[in-house]
Amino acid sequence: MFNVKKKALAPVDTLVDVDVSGGSLTSVRLRSVDGADVAGDLADDSTSWTATERLEPGTSYVVTAEVRDADGGQQSVRRRFNTEELTLDQQVYPSVAPLQGETVGVGMPVVVTFDLPIGDRRSIEEHLAVESTPAQKGSWRWISDTEVHWRPKSYWKPGTKVTVNADVNSVPAGDGLYGQESRTVEFAVGDAHVTKVDARTHQMQVFTNGELAHTFPITTGKDGFITRSGTKVIMEKFRTRRMRSETVGINQGSSEYYDIDNVEYAMRLTYSGEFIHAAPWSVGSQGSANVSHGCTGMSTADAAILYDMTQRGDVVEYTGTDRPMTLENGYGDWNLPFKEWKQGSALA
Repeated sequence: MFNVKKKALAPVDTLVDVDVSGGSLTSVRLRSVDGADVAGDLADDSTSWTATERLEPGTSYVVTAEVRDADGGQQSVRRRFNTEELTLDQQVYPSVAPLQGETVGVGMPVVVTFDLPIGDRRSIEEHLAVESTPAQKGSWRWISDTEVHWRPKSYWKPGTKVTVNADVNSVPAGDGLYGQESRTVEFAVGDAHVTKVDARTHQMQVFTNGELAHTFPITTGKDGFITRSGTKVIMEKFRTRRMRSETVGINQGSSEYYDIDNVEYAMRLTYSGEFIHAAPWSVGSQGSANVSHGCTGMSTADAAILYDMTQRGDVVEYTGTDRPMTLENGYGDWNLPFKEWKQGSALA
């Protein structure tokens, strides 16, 4: 007797089972009508086969099984079934950072962002995995309903190779939503660039693989625009960037208003607008006073040196102010102790 365990209209998260009694399966093939095979495993006793991949919405599938009966006779059995349709509003798509093949700094978290809110975080997180060589302990933490980060317990080891598997295709995401388009991303970790900025001494020290490489005079935020203390991560780099005060809530008519084209060597640290960048207009104060609107200003020559040696994911540690960096304002992942960090996992 041959059975396909499915419903007449199968949910997309179905893992198809095929079993036989009074005989054995010699082969099983599950294929969509457009020619896409679904992988599966045959049991050791050859009496059942189970798919290892879920199904696509609104698709017809054919199961073909070769069955040997107790007398040694062989027959081929075919069954056809369809899966449920999903509207676009029921489909959740992930994006992953870092990008495929990217080399990043030792502070770069793995960031998985979904285009719709996830109601069943546990179900989705069970299908997210990070593997590294060498292996490093780490954990996921949900930053919001649409964003989850993975970070190691300590900064990545330089030279680490990382593989991220977001195996979410057709996984229930809660509220009638299902993940779509699983993603696998491989990236590498480069040299350890850790920059330390002291807003009190107006100095920046840049360490490469633990060795002091550069010391630069800098300026940070003045009263009313204090730069945040804590651990930040370079999120983006721009050779030149327009900087407008409206983006940080300072409108035209204010004495603090600014609109500067072509600010050079800009490296974003927060969503709220903190950058490290060239600030030739403040060279006279660099090393002695804090005069910026929250950014870290450097001479053009010094900013070029730093820009050329850094990569996305490099760490910048700030001290010297009483305004703390927050978890959600950029990649603020390192501002929580790991014991507290991992409590934000849906699997904790």
